[in-house]
Amino acid sequence: MPESPNNAVLPEEFVSQPVSQKALDGMSRVADEVGGPYRPPEGTEGAVGFTHFDAPSSEDNTIVVLLAKENMGDLPIQTIVRIKSLEDKRDYLGTVVSGPFAEPDGLKADSSIVVATTVQGKIFLPRYHGRAFVQILGEEAAGKMVPPRFRPRPNSPVFPLNPEQTALILQAGGNARLGIVVGQESIEVGINTARKSVLPRHLGILGTTGGGKSTTVARLVHQLQKADVATVLIDIEGEYTEMDVPATDDQMVTALNLRGLSPDGVGSFVVSHLFGRETSRDAALKKIRPFSLRFADLSPHVVMEILELEPAQQDRFLKAYDTTKVLLREFNIFPRKGDHAEEAQAMGIDELEEGYPRMKLGHLLDVVGAFTDWSGITKEATKKPRKKAGESSDDDEDDAPSFAITIRSSDFAGQEGRIRQKIVTAQAPKMQNSWRALAGKLWRMQRLQVFDNPDPKAKPLEYEGMLTPGRMTVIDLSDTDSPQINNLLIADVLRNIQRQQEVNFRKAEEDGKKSTSVAVIIEEAHEFLSEQRIKQMPVLFQQVARIAKRGRKRRLGLVFVTQLPQHLPSEVLGLINNYVIHKIADSGVVDRLKKSIGGIDKAQWNLVSSLAPGQALVSLTSMTRPLLVSIDPAPCKLRMGGD
Repeated sequence: MPESPNNAVLPEEFVSQPVSQKALDGMSRVADEVGGPYRPPEGTEGAVGFTHFDAPSSEDNTIVVLLAKENMGDLPIQTIVRIKSLEDKRDYLGTVVSGPFAEPDGLKADSSIVVATTVQGKIFLPRYHGRAFVQILGEEAAGKMVPPRFRPRPNSPVFPLNPEQTALILQAGGNARLGIVVGQESIEVGINTARKSVLPRHLGILGTTGGGKSTTVARLVHQLQKADVATVLIDIEGEYTEMDVPATDDQMVTALNLRGLSPDGVGSFVVSHLFGRETSRDAALKKIRPFSLRFADLSPHVVMEILELEPAQQDRFLKAYDTTKVLLREFNIFPRKGDHAEEAQAMGIDELEEGYPRMKLGHLLDVVGAFTDWSGITKEATKKPRKKAGESSDDDEDDAPSFAITIRSSDFAGQEGRIRQKIVTAQAPKMQNSWRALAGKLWRMQRLQVFDNPDPKAKPLEYEGMLTPGRMTVIDLSDTDSPQINNLLIADVLRNIQRQQEVNFRKAEEDGKKSTSVAVIIEEAHEFLSEQRIKQMPVLFQQVARIAKRGRKRRLGLVFVTQLPQHLPSEVLGLINNYVIHKIADSGVVDRLKKSIGGIDKAQWNLVSSLAPGQALVSLTSMTRPLLVSIDPAPCKLRMGGD
């Protein structure tokens, strides 16, 4: 008795026998009578599947495609297909968003017989087919893709496009390569830095720790530098300070080799850190530049918000700020007498965006200190002494009220009398406790020694050089343990970069040239622009929003990187048009992002919670649709190995 492939003995009647020649001749005669051997209908040659009938649960723009098991490998997820609706002579383009799933022919997958035969082995395994879900991208008309008005008819043939056709439809390529399409490894995904409609429209890199955000940032920086984009990265953790060194980690090098890539450091690289603070960069590598901030660059309203001043303290701060401006004018510091340009500049200052030129924190501290001393004395003590007959009536120091003040700044030294006069005539509120509280917060800023440091090495950031083509600048804040200083610095950097880029843009237009593109990457963006923080600091957010909106016209793009996207308010997400979304396991966070980010379909959102490290859902304004992408490994060194 014959045996089956798994050595089971089969009855004789189950063993196949050769077909007789007479039977074969009869089959040929019947075939000739009905028109000859079977030929596929015209227009279906090469099809790998056919559209199915709709069901009550069918959704708009989504079609079910059935295919033989031999063809299931031809339609992996994200494959672009052409559907020829032969009945109404329409051609559609679509993409596989789910599947293909294997289903038994004529049986339910969970039926008892299918379960039993699957458990026992393949001897009685039924034939099966594939089921894929295709989202319609558009209808082809006159060589162009237009929005679909109808659905493909049932039994329409489905053809996968080749890699060249797929790349043309997806428009996913760019000179700043990010990675490759999952399931379509021959198709690269990148940012086209030459298109003004892409890079300046701002980018969000979102995902939980361990999803691969740091690798994405490093890869992006490397590619932007190669594309001659001026890049500034605000590094909160000190992770990116050695990116000019090629990657040495064995795992990263192996991953690069598998992609056909090689380790490579970022060129034209500089690390800047606040003077008096350490940098995470190895000193032996050099390319380190300390810097200090200029208090005059900061909007007084932003300073009040970031210092979280109470209303009473805000009133006193503004009074002291205005008094300091008067003194700077009187002492010929700014504007200087006879300088018409400075006079015009002083008249045009917008204090919601910038500070008062040449004002130092030390100047303001002297004035606040004088107000504090004045607020602690009686009204009688502030009266001017009566002049004796024959004495001059000039408004000089002898006319100043007699209360002691302490002056520390060299610019105000020797001017105590005139300062006392301004304090008394300013009609400021007293309440010495409020003045002391304000002075305390300002002195905490002063003790950090990051503003107007007189050391020759503590020069301000040189923005003109930072925004030259291909320059990469990392601002290392890893040793700055003050969130307030970090936020002040970020606000200052953004404002000055915008100001310099506007100058560069106007000059390029005058010269008939294309201006340099600029990208500013803000790590841990949720600490700078959390929902709670912008409620407390509306002026700061308005400043960032103005920079974001103006930057789009000036080739200035912002990149927000965060592991806590749920802390970013809708106002911030509304500024972003491009996204790289790594794994987010919290379904509540995903649901919130769905409301703020358009263009990503339900099937793609379902993938976000299960993305592997290094995978990301990439949505760019230049692409036909969002894509699941395997991000390229970082070719440069990350100090913490990437997340």
